[in-house]
Amino acid sequence: MDDGQLLRYSRHILLEEIGVEGQQRILDAKVLIVGAGGLGSPAALYLAAAGIGRITLADGDTVDLTNLQRQILHTQERIGQPKALSGQAALQGVNPEVVVEAISTRLAGAALQELVANADVVLDCCDNFATRHEVNRACVRHRKALVSGAAIRFAGQLAVFDSGRDRTPCYHCLFPEADEVEEERCATMGVFAPLTGIIGTMQAAEALKLITGSGEVVLGRLWLLDGLSMEWRSIRFGRDPECPVCAGLN
Repeated sequence: MDDGQLLRYSRHILLEEIGVEGQQRILDAKVLIVGAGGLGSPAALYLAAAGIGRITLADGDTVDLTNLQRQILHTQERIGQPKALSGQAALQGVNPEVVVEAISTRLAGAALQELVANADVVLDCCDNFATRHEVNRACVRHRKALVSGAAIRFAGQLAVFDSGRDRTPCYHCLFPEADEVEEERCATMGVFAPLTGIIGTMQAAEALKLITGSGEVVLGRLWLLDGLSMEWRSIRFGRDPECPVCAGLN
C-alpha cells in the first residue's frame, strides 16, 4: 500500500482483526455482485469504499423512476441507463482506485461460470429464484463463497454458503428448487426502502469478513429480520444429504 491508501483505509487498519494484512487482502480481492438493485446498491457502495480491488457488477435491467426509492446506486439523471453502467459510474465516484466491470446482461451459462470461477466471493443480490439457483450451482461447482440476501415488504433474509469448506450446506439445501414456487416481486408486493440497505450492507460485511478471515460468518444460519418490529431471528440448518447440487461434495 502507498501512503494514500494507508490514509484512506486507516480506520480499517486500526482494527486488530483486519490490520494492514487484512486490508491488503481486501485490495487484492475480486467480488462478483449479481444484481445492482436494492440489495446490490448498498453492498457495492460499501465494498468499493472498503477498497475491494475488482468489483464485477452484473444486472440486465435499466434504471427506472420506481427504483430510486431504494436503489441508491442510481440517480434521476441516469434513468434509462443500464443499471450496471449506472452502478459503475457511482462506484468509481466513491473510490476511483477500484476496478469496476459492468455486465449489462443477465448472467447465465458459460459467462456466469467464468465470472464465478474468477471471483473470491459472490454476492447474490438478485430478485428471482431462477438466477439464485443458477448462481448457487456455479458457486458449488467452483467452491466459491456465496453471500445471499433477500428483502420484500418488511421482511429481510441473510445467509452465507461456502462450498470450499467441508460439509457445509448450499442455497438449494435451504430453498430447494421447485417449479411451483411463487415469486414475490417488489413491483407487486412493495418493499420498505431502508430494509434493502440493512440487508445489502450486511452482505457487504459478511463478504469483507470472508475476505479478511475476521470474525464468524453466518454459515449454516438463516437470519430473518422483521422490519416492523426490528426483531431478528436466527434459524440453523444443515446440508441436505440428498441435495442434487452439493451432496457429492466432501
